[in-house]
Amino acid sequence: MTNLDQIQKSQAGLFAGVAAYVMWGFFPIYFKITAEVPPLEILAYRILWSVPFGFLIIVFRKQIPDVVKALKSPKTLLLLALAAMLIAMNWGIYIWTVQNDQIFQASLGYYINPLMFVLIGVAFLEERLRKLQIFAVLLATIGVVILTIIGGQFPWIAIILATSFTVYGVIRKQLDIGAMPGLFLETLILFIPATAYLIWLHMHGQMTFLNASTKLDLLLILAGPLTVLPLLAFAFATRRLKLSTIGFLQFIAPSLQFLIGLYYGEEFTSAYLLCFSFIWGAALLFIIDAVRKRPTQKI
Repeated sequence: MTNLDQIQKSQAGLFAGVAAYVMWGFFPIYFKITAEVPPLEILAYRILWSVPFGFLIIVFRKQIPDVVKALKSPKTLLLLALAAMLIAMNWGIYIWTVQNDQIFQASLGYYINPLMFVLIGVAFLEERLRKLQIFAVLLATIGVVILTIIGGQFPWIAIILATSFTVYGVIRKQLDIGAMPGLFLETLILFIPATAYLIWLHMHGQMTFLNASTKLDLLLILAGPLTVLPLLAFAFATRRLKLSTIGFLQFIAPSLQFLIGLYYGEEFTSAYLLCFSFIWGAALLFIIDAVRKRPTQKI
């Protein structure tokens, strides 16, 4: 591969990575404009419409053999089922959080998420913390303590969002399956309970879909592409970018979520200001450490 080809490959990866995190960052807007639909019902639509949309992408990318291979492995299916439960919990809590004017908590959770990965590595993978990582974890911890003591609220939403997504990521890392086939199987596993819940809502006259405006129906169908497309862009980016670049890009989403929280008029208290100041400091140290440690490594 020539230098020009490598540059073009990296540029395409960077564009895809930015696109993925920008889409994730603007997600709260979608859940705000569909706020009349209960969180659990939106979660069900997100799963329901992700299956056919994901299947089309699987066919287009010729990844059916990857899906078949995973279906033949009981261990893979078991781990994917566990991952599916975690991601469903993460999605559901995130939707509830946005609809209940707690976007700052969601933003905080995804700022903490990279640091959670570091702690998981130390606790279970026998990795050692580097100096900047230690300082980053300390700063993040201080931020959470400040919000708990001064703000009078333990950020349980942020902690659950960060923890569930971290454990989900660790499980997926153990599996020999691509991002898109894995997501397809996860949503397929969740498809039956999601569909059963929607049928129950329909039988009790409580289902929103086809019983509201055409605009809302289209928005609910859009939940599928909005779930799948960012992950597809992320998978494309990770094969073309340095780990340090990915480490930097992952802070785009919580930063956009934070700005959206301000836009929707959530109360940004002095406790939040202090907390986020420490979190932003931790994020900066995390980025510096990633750049220094992995100057040339690629995924």
